[in-house]
Amino acid sequence: MEKDILILGGGPSGLSTALHLIKIAPHLSTRILILEKEHYPRLKLCAGGLVIDAEVILERLGLDVREVPHVDSSSIRFDFAGKGLNVRVPKRHAIRVIRRNEFDHWLAKKTREAGIEIREGVKVNNVIPDKDGVTVQTDQGEFRATIVVGADGSNGVTRRCIFPNEPVYTARVLEVITPDYPTTEIASGKFSEFDGRRNDVAYFDFFPVPNNIAGYTWDFPTQINGEPMRCWGIYDTNLLADSNRPALKEPLAEEMKRHGFDLNDYEIKGHPIRWYSPWNKASVPRVLLVGDAVGADPIFGEGISMALGYGVIAAAEIAESIQRGEFSFGRYKRRLVRSGLGQTLFARWLITQIIYTLKWRWFQILLWRILKPIVLFVAWVFVLNWSKRMPLRN
Repeated sequence: MEKDILILGGGPSGLSTALHLIKIAPHLSTRILILEKEHYPRLKLCAGGLVIDAEVILERLGLDVREVPHVDSSSIRFDFAGKGLNVRVPKRHAIRVIRRNEFDHWLAKKTREAGIEIREGVKVNNVIPDKDGVTVQTDQGEFRATIVVGADGSNGVTRRCIFPNEPVYTARVLEVITPDYPTTEIASGKFSEFDGRRNDVAYFDFFPVPNNIAGYTWDFPTQINGEPMRCWGIYDTNLLADSNRPALKEPLAEEMKRHGFDLNDYEIKGHPIRWYSPWNKASVPRVLLVGDAVGADPIFGEGISMALGYGVIAAAEIAESIQRGEFSFGRYKRRLVRSGLGQTLFARWLITQIIYTLKWRWFQILLWRILKPIVLFVAWVFVLNWSKRMPLRN
């Protein structure tokens, strides 16, 4: 089968690329085909935190993420060993938490409603670019395209085919779902509070860093089938992989035990996250990468807003390439680097090299407990609000 634009992967980055492409050039809707190896609603391990940048990008597409089942966190805690800073956003939630199976299914439905074809259950085995196009070999036959977008994630086939010898910067992640905190009454009103924690707050704790786990534990409110739950996890960039460190689940078990949960009572799931480095390659002639295939946020492993942002950049590059009739994608990396997304990815990569390699306990206490105004300023200027610096046609 032959298509002009073949998108490999039906997650946020691939769907965002398609939706932004037809917003720029509506006539392309019938010339795009998305191949997804799973069937919606597909299982996807992810804490599911949507920051404001994700919502801004979706709003520009005319989409209302409130249609997806969600839980809103009133604030976010960034702690070291239980003490640190509290972040609130005036007149809105600090973070919106969704389940990825529900979010991706919803976004795929919106993409289909826009006239774009998605084929589910198609496994890609090989991607072979040549001077005239790209051949994609799958378990359901061969596809031929003018352009291929690799949106197939951290372990995707596309990147391995076009960059077989490139280094990979990969974080490791464990995730656990538990019941919500029990509900209690206190003087200020009725809400859930357990061992000093509120159920409407998202928690990050960087206490594992001095033990050579270059990351944090998290504890988010979430919901499954309408039931309030908690999503716990631990993220490690692997920046300190050459040092002695405990098994990844040990700090997570320690943190959960502090708050009344036994990790052994719950199912643990793990997955890798490929994170962004300025040296990550993003394209070859006729093939470009988006989302985790290029790299997610290194500090937190946050990928949803990044994935949506990659779609904005890729769509602009593809639309201009089609207009020129030239498909080298030589401008793609430069376009990415200069964008609001590229600027925040570089800033986050730089911050990652500082906050995780300066692993001493005193530095982590200084960072999260004492330098609060500086941390908040850097976060607001360099980490968040990047979507507002990304016009629709980039």
